[in-house]
Amino acid sequence: MSTQRSGSNGLSLAPVPEASSSEDRGILNADAFRRMITLERKRSERSRKPFMLLLLDMGDRLPSEKNGKTLGKILAALSGSTRDTDVTGWYANNCVVGVMFTEIATGDSSSVPTTIIARVTETLRKNLTLEQFNRVSLSFHVFPEDWKNDAQGPSNPTLYPDLSQREDARKSFRAVKRMMDVLGSLLALVIFSPIFLFAALAIKATSRGPIFFRQGRIGQHGNSFMFLKFRSMYVNNDASVHKAYVQKLIAGKADKHPSDGNGQGVYKLTKDSRITRVGSFLRKTSMDELPQFINVLKGEMSLVGPRPPVPYEVEAYDIWHRRRLLEAKPGITGLWQVSGRSRVTFDDMVRLDLQYARTWSPWTDIKILLRTPGAVVLGEGAH
Repeated sequence: MSTQRSGSNGLSLAPVPEASSSEDRGILNADAFRRMITLERKRSERSRKPFMLLLLDMGDRLPSEKNGKTLGKILAALSGSTRDTDVTGWYANNCVVGVMFTEIATGDSSSVPTTIIARVTETLRKNLTLEQFNRVSLSFHVFPEDWKNDAQGPSNPTLYPDLSQREDARKSFRAVKRMMDVLGSLLALVIFSPIFLFAALAIKATSRGPIFFRQGRIGQHGNSFMFLKFRSMYVNNDASVHKAYVQKLIAGKADKHPSDGNGQGVYKLTKDSRITRVGSFLRKTSMDELPQFINVLKGEMSLVGPRPPVPYEVEAYDIWHRRRLLEAKPGITGLWQVSGRSRVTFDDMVRLDLQYARTWSPWTDIKILLRTPGAVVLGEGAH
């Protein structure tokens, strides 16, 4: 047996194949079990109590009577190693059995899964023949993931079957979206080439340093990329002020700052001494964002999507905030930008991003793109 680590109503039951124990029980079919994973993940986001998903890969599908008996033994063994609150089901029908251990202890995130997996392994060893035992591949996946130290990457797709299903259902839409991104970014780079030249000359003439500002940002699924903007700040500036304000903003403790004397204010640093005079104009008109069309052309961003955060912003995220990075590719503009921008709270921004991710279509992107010039001209929330 190999071992790997990764870091209701209407639920139907799949019949259990022939088994050799009176303890055998029905298990949830794949659709129902994956829905339970999604529900438990959202419950864990609120309660902050982690859960562990244990997967037992049978190595092949189970049509034969012999394999049916093997599965029956495995289920009987699992029944002795699980609690009433744990959930057993097919992660992949007739191929991969899953057990969801809910609300595991938080004291030591590494020792608890190790204890559970050791208990299950020993139980299987006692109930299966050596041939049956060696055919089973066992892996475990803990939610929430450790985005800093997980060797397999910041997000584990095994824990997000609903997102995989959504992506599969939108294959044609995603192809259209990518085509729009390529054609749109190429067209924008051609049309705005005079502004590129103007911005480059103005930046070079008024302050020392490079024309472009390059910064590591976090993209979809937590993958990092190099984000491009026209430089709007003096070089060698201190980012600690911005970092402190962002952390307060995410925690819901940030104050609004005055904006254009309209009394509404924005959740953004508006009097930032790090910004140059030309940079202030570029930011106000959103011209500093134009180099991101290169990121779109490279496939790191989309024309429409959530804004990509800096790493220290992600470090301050609550667990549910991470979904804005998992459910959609980052974009130059988005529902947040045309619905209030920096005038809304951070939590409301995340909700707008998630609303977009759930409902987007090529037509939705077109409508947001058509609303963007008006938001830019009005300068709502831009600083």
